[in-house]
Amino acid sequence: MSLGPIMLDLAGTALDAEERELLRHPAVGGLILFARNYESPRQLATLTAEIHALREPPLLIGVDQEGGRVQRFQEGFTRLPAAGQFGRLYQRNPAQARAACEAIGWLMAAELRSLGVDFSFAPVLDLNRGLHPVIGDRAFASDPQVVGELASCWVRGAHQAGMSSVGKHFPGHGGVAADSHLELPVDDRPLIDLELDDLIPFRRLIDQGIEALMPAHVLYPQVDRQPAGFSAVWLREILRKQLGFQGVIFSDDLNMGAAQTAGDPLERARLAADAGCDMLLICNNRPAAVGLIEAFKGDGDPARALRLLRMHGRLRLDNQRLPERAEWRRALTHIAELAAGETLDLPFADRTTPEDIA
Repeated sequence: MSLGPIMLDLAGTALDAEERELLRHPAVGGLILFARNYESPRQLATLTAEIHALREPPLLIGVDQEGGRVQRFQEGFTRLPAAGQFGRLYQRNPAQARAACEAIGWLMAAELRSLGVDFSFAPVLDLNRGLHPVIGDRAFASDPQVVGELASCWVRGAHQAGMSSVGKHFPGHGGVAADSHLELPVDDRPLIDLELDDLIPFRRLIDQGIEALMPAHVLYPQVDRQPAGFSAVWLREILRKQLGFQGVIFSDDLNMGAAQTAGDPLERARLAADAGCDMLLICNNRPAAVGLIEAFKGDGDPARALRLLRMHGRLRLDNQRLPERAEWRRALTHIAELAAGETLDLPFADRTTPEDIA
């Protein structure tokens, strides 16, 4: 059975009978975990093992473990710095920032892989223009060259721990003030402006072979009348053909406020799939998820199945022995140095993050 195009969420820290049945459905390809699904490293290892045992090939398991405000698993995990901290370090010492980003990218991936999680929805490739905290210090910097450089280091570190990466939010969420979790943001810039700025980090990571991208629930009316995540212009013409991206396209959560402008859940899912999304995320709406599974039960795409296989984790380190590794000690040293170099006056540092932020 190949992996299907629907990615679900779970209610709690263990599978119930309904969830086991849903996850065996051929239209399902994976699931995303949230803080509510995590209790301890041992519980997480048990949960991921049970999920992976349900199917062959195993379902994909992802999580938002960016660091800073967006880190679903905390107790029993290393607290990761926000991406913006690497950018501020880069202003003082570029070489140290690159080394820290690679080392901590490895640490993030090693901790997750040791407990059976396949990948994190990271790194953020948006630019921090200071317009809204929904991005804020989740972005590495405002300079697209710096963002591309640091994101490349993060991905390289994750690869060393056996994890694929998901860059987001194509073609860039940093140019709008609205929060797409609540409403549809509109970015009125023409394509040429985006190409000379926001698209630079995406182009760099695509050229380096990043395995997956997630489009933004943002409307760019000078490019297309559909938001990027529902736009064949953005996904098929620009991303696939012009930029040459060959990896997986994950939709952002179809239950978000901005996505609701595209119709009911099934209409959103159909539009996103037709635009070019390989995997459709539907979170915090079980009735809608059940409806999508039934609607997509006959959707078998060999090309999509091959792309999705690249998202499986490739290594499985021993969680108990991670602290013995030189890479672990190096990453913790970088985290301590980053904390020591920070000031108290950080933009958006104390903002909380919605449960479904992605």
